[in-house]
Amino acid sequence: MTNKPNILLVYTGGTIGMIKDYQTNALKAFDFSQIVENIPELEQLSCNIKTISFDEPIDSSNMNTRFYIDIVEIIEENYKNFDGFVILTGSDTMSYTSSAISFMIENLQKPIIFTGSQLPIGDLRTDAKENLITSIEIACARKKDKPIISEVCLYFEYKLYRANRTTKINAEQFEAFASMNYPPLAESGVHLSFSEHYIYKPLKDKKELVIRKKLITDVLILKLFPGITEKVVKSMLSIDGLKGVVLETYGSGNAPDETWFVTLLKEAIFKDIRIINVTQCNGGHVNQGHYETSVALKQIGVVNGKDITTESAIAKLMYLLSEDLSEEEFKSYFEKSLRGEIS
Repeated sequence: MTNKPNILLVYTGGTIGMIKDYQTNALKAFDFSQIVENIPELEQLSCNIKTISFDEPIDSSNMNTRFYIDIVEIIEENYKNFDGFVILTGSDTMSYTSSAISFMIENLQKPIIFTGSQLPIGDLRTDAKENLITSIEIACARKKDKPIISEVCLYFEYKLYRANRTTKINAEQFEAFASMNYPPLAESGVHLSFSEHYIYKPLKDKKELVIRKKLITDVLILKLFPGITEKVVKSMLSIDGLKGVVLETYGSGNAPDETWFVTLLKEAIFKDIRIINVTQCNGGHVNQGHYETSVALKQIGVVNGKDITTESAIAKLMYLLSEDLSEEEFKSYFEKSLRGEIS
């Protein structure tokens, strides 16, 4: 390739963009327009880097669907002029954000790499530089003049994952994320090694990029626990305007088979509330009907989430609810892989 790839770096907020003010010892937001001065190693990458930062950096905990739309609009506006995108967000909600972006962008032909860090970029022992430099390198990576990655990914601590397969598993280790049901797409060691067998290959005929900005947020996650009461489940399922529920069940999709519980779910489904069965376990999948305690769920029309993560399930639910699908269509689309989120 004669031309250097153009990479757009989008800073939305999060720990990675903080530097210490040594006079006050307080953390302050980093000016990403001066990124090369602060990380001169970027000069060694064979690419052109442009940066866009949110006017107000968003903390992980304040991330919401309004900012998802801001992110996809930045990608949409700059899609034709850039070869890859690196999105910096807070790591606490990164799996939720990156999963949602994967559903909001259809027919993607370029890499979108989410990354962040556990320590600020200005910290002596920071993980930010490695995460950032390698994410940019991955966004630049090409083979036969085509990007190696053309999906939404998450890079953290030497591993590249499909974003909608990830979960944050640790608040203190640099290895903060895991993808329990799908192997890493690449690993960074002495060499950057891609597992091409696991990477999504776009269709040969290039379809037009489709950006979907409508998400339905009248949803909730209902996590089961021994001792959960009828009163609690009833009050949650009768929230005014509720349209969807991600039901976190035990093991391979099991739930209490008490009459009150099954009846409440059945009544909710009758009121057109979509209910998705996902497992509380980090790894493994839902197998509705395998045990007696999940037969009833299958019979009343609970959707089988298979091996989808909770983060991906809530994103997919928000996306599909906006598509005005019949109950059968919704079930069919949810139970099949749209962006590689289900095995």
